[in-house]
Amino acid sequence: MKGRGIRLPLYVTVTLLFGLKTYIVYRFLFSLELENSMQEFILFINPFVSAFLIFAISVWIKKPVRQMKYLRYMALIGTLIIYANLVFYRSFSDFITIPQLMQGDNAGDLGSSILSLVKFYDVFLFADVIFIWYLSKKYQDRVVTNYPRSGKVCALALSLALMVGNFFLAEMERPQLFTRAFDREYLVKYIGLFNYHVYDAFLHSKVKTQHVFADGSELPAIKEYVDTVIDQDGHSELFGVAEGKNVIFISAESLQSFVINNTVNGQEITPFLNSLVEDEDTYYFENFYHQTEQGKTSDSEFLVENSLYPLPRGAVFYTHGQNDYHALPEILGEEGYYSTVLHANNDSFYNRDQMYPSLGFDYFYDQEAYEVTDGNSIGWGLKDKPFFEQSMKYLETLEEPFYAKFITLTNHFPFELDEMDMSIDRYDSNSNTLNNYFPTVRYMDESIEDFFTLLKEEGIYDDSIIIIMGDHYGISSNHNKAMSMYLDKEEITPYDHVQLQRVPLFIHIPGHGEGTVKSTISGQIDIKPTVLSLLGIEADDIYFGNDLFNDDRKEYIALRNGDFITKDYIYTNDSCYDFTNGEVLDEETSTSCMEMSETVKKELSYSDDIIYGDLFRFIKFNKEKY
Repeated sequence: MKGRGIRLPLYVTVTLLFGLKTYIVYRFLFSLELENSMQEFILFINPFVSAFLIFAISVWIKKPVRQMKYLRYMALIGTLIIYANLVFYRSFSDFITIPQLMQGDNAGDLGSSILSLVKFYDVFLFADVIFIWYLSKKYQDRVVTNYPRSGKVCALALSLALMVGNFFLAEMERPQLFTRAFDREYLVKYIGLFNYHVYDAFLHSKVKTQHVFADGSELPAIKEYVDTVIDQDGHSELFGVAEGKNVIFISAESLQSFVINNTVNGQEITPFLNSLVEDEDTYYFENFYHQTEQGKTSDSEFLVENSLYPLPRGAVFYTHGQNDYHALPEILGEEGYYSTVLHANNDSFYNRDQMYPSLGFDYFYDQEAYEVTDGNSIGWGLKDKPFFEQSMKYLETLEEPFYAKFITLTNHFPFELDEMDMSIDRYDSNSNTLNNYFPTVRYMDESIEDFFTLLKEEGIYDDSIIIIMGDHYGISSNHNKAMSMYLDKEEITPYDHVQLQRVPLFIHIPGHGEGTVKSTISGQIDIKPTVLSLLGIEADDIYFGNDLFNDDRKEYIALRNGDFITKDYIYTNDSCYDFTNGEVLDEETSTSCMEMSETVKKELSYSDDIIYGDLFRFIKFNKEKY
């Protein structure tokens, strides 16, 4: 067939097909918000720019067979990268980072969670790869490229010029794009998935060197910030109210606040937790936000134990499990507390077997401590009811006072539950995830009620305080259409999305009698200083949260992506919204809101510096001041 018809170089064909496919994924399978025609244009061109840069390299390969192999395998590898991000995005509304890839050994535990994210039409993502494979084999002599050196240089120069042009448009439309690296959606939208991964690799190498070159000189600025912005004056009225009592902490998997005091199909979703809201021994925080990022449950643990922010990329449990910390279990241990975690999953998941000793926990009752059978497990493992039942024999043996953390499993994506365990009906919407969520939430609610009964029967209840906290969201923004239907809204706005990051927090103090509903703007960063205050413990420490019962608090709660909430407004997507009604504030009214965003960035940065530099290794807490 040589010499007949038009000879179209294969790298051009691959660029067009691959670029078009990538754009379709961006536009219709990722939920990337486009605010104007320029953003639409940038989103359209960046897949072709990235593809041309990758595939134009093939013109420098002289041997036709190797040139064809390069194009075939790069198309396949590129498609696999797109698909991996697509599956990840369906679960987390986020993109993969290198630290996330380091958690690859977790994949073996995901099971049906991953399978539920695979769609039948995904096979079409590989259609162009098959076509390219066919062309490169059948018509190699017609599609191979044999440019002179000038032609090769021209192809390379053109690809680089297109990339520079893409970056220039991106920077015009989104100033400081590369300094806001925690916002991965913006990076993908403006420079493309593959350039994002290159940039992510650069960031990864940068933060790895931060530990090597850290020498503790960063600490004075951090300490000054904490003393000025974070530190509180005096104690709250509840300081020492639970002195000497056990601390039982329940991390309620994927529990969001919108289910509290709410119904589905006319049925109460969380009757027991609702009763706690009205309980005179319980403080319920209705404006309490999760602050996790890619580490999800492990991030919430990190926040609770350290009052430091999780990292913007990956899970700190994995990336910095060997750091020196001054965590809640360590501080409590110095006060005579025995600390333990009970969680019916394997000990290596999220690197817990390495991280827990670094945090100061004395023991971890993992999957091996439980009798797990086909009959009492589903989804991610042991169901919550048998989990609490089987945990009692360990709780009864602990020397008091103790700090025991329970991590539930059943209310985990994809929210599977046996029919015999369902007490309420599924919801009816276009989202199976949301539909299944309500029965598993109800099951968890019942399991916590049963656990309270067991604590009372075994005589542990009266000498303990019990904290119940949702660890992170359960329903991602991928299900906004169904959520808007359930919440009876026309759409889920950016303001609504932030408000959906609220998770329940109950602090139950048996016999206290002064509990109430608190509207305090608060977050997981506040748990550590609050627990220490309730127990009457003062510690030499560095943290970014406040005692929830102290009125002398910083004005905002920062989310890990840079959004923040105050009693007056919510900042997200570079806009400020009225906290009460969700209306966008005008430029004049939002001045103080915009100024506070700089403080939030600084706070997140200081927390990152502590972790990346392992700065606590330079401090001797409780021994000498620095």
